[in-house]
Amino acid sequence: MATRSSNTDAIARATGRPWSQWSKALHEASATELVHQQIAQLAATLMPKDLKNPEWWAQSVAVAFEQEIGRRVPGQAQDGSFQGSTTATLPTTLDGALERWLQAVSGLAEFNGQTLAEDPALSSSERWRYWRASFSDGTKTQVDIGLKGEKVSIAVNVTKAGNPEMVSEWKSFWRQILALTKG
Repeated sequence: MATRSSNTDAIARATGRPWSQWSKALHEASATELVHQQIAQLAATLMPKDLKNPEWWAQSVAVAFEQEIGRRVPGQAQDGSFQGSTTATLPTTLDGALERWLQAVSGLAEFNGQTLAEDPALSSSERWRYWRASFSDGTKTQVDIGLKGEKVSIAVNVTKAGNPEMVSEWKSFWRQILALTKG
């Protein structure tokens, strides 16, 4: 079942080409017979030369096209699993946000009714802090804590969910945890 991607307007604004023209060009190039990577490569060759981040936009075009032809639905990854995210912005530092996150999740025996498959991993860079975890239902979560002007953004990304309902349940759970980080 074909689904119109929600980002076709953004693609049109960024590339200067209406979605109907993208769709026509991809159909004329027999993109329905191509796999995701090949569609993205084809889209990259059609990007305006002065476009910033053309590879990212090519991926967006490939995903939107796959949704249009019914190969995937919104939120579905190339491997057939589902993903989603939720965010919060805090008036603190990177390390302050990480500390708040760790306080909110420390001591939890269950996360959305699931247990940790292994201990969460922490990593950092000058501009980012990361928390990654895998759960007993096969889902994975990556928390990206990054600078956003004078504040800090916490983005919780759920991947490898079996269906959109799992993503929705996880997002609801993580929104509750994000609320705890706000104090």
